[in-house]
Amino acid sequence: MNILLKIIIISVISLFSFQLEAQENYTLTVTVVEADSNDGKMFIALYNTETGFLKENYKGHISAIENKRCTVTFEGIPGGIYAVSVFHDENDNGKMDTNFMHIPKEDYGCSNGATGFMGPPKWKDAKFEIKADKAIKITL
Repeated sequence: MNILLKIIIISVISLFSFQLEAQENYTLTVTVVEADSNDGKMFIALYNTETGFLKENYKGHISAIENKRCTVTFEGIPGGIYAVSVFHDENDNGKMDTNFMHIPKEDYGCSNGATGFMGPPKWKDAKFEIKADKAIKITL
């Protein structure tokens, strides 16, 4: 391989690596308030796509509850559009319990206070932009 070709390849790889490192990452702090009790755990999910919303989270945390609230921090989040959903697994069975009509029996909430009408909350109502460190509060 000639010297000029090696220089070009190294330059392209270096430029690509620099662009990956240059992407800024942020911190998202989510505080969940007004849980019915301190029993069980809080499941907090962060979504980064409309198609994955409420189906496949981008990142998730399971948190203990103190004083009927919890706070979790998602670190290393690239700038972009996201949504958060939360449910209080009060009976600590690792899932959101629903009745025979699939209506949740345990408290839940979404970013922006999004609620569903005759179904789950919608991405368009729950989404928000991260372009700096951000803190949100979700009330159950």
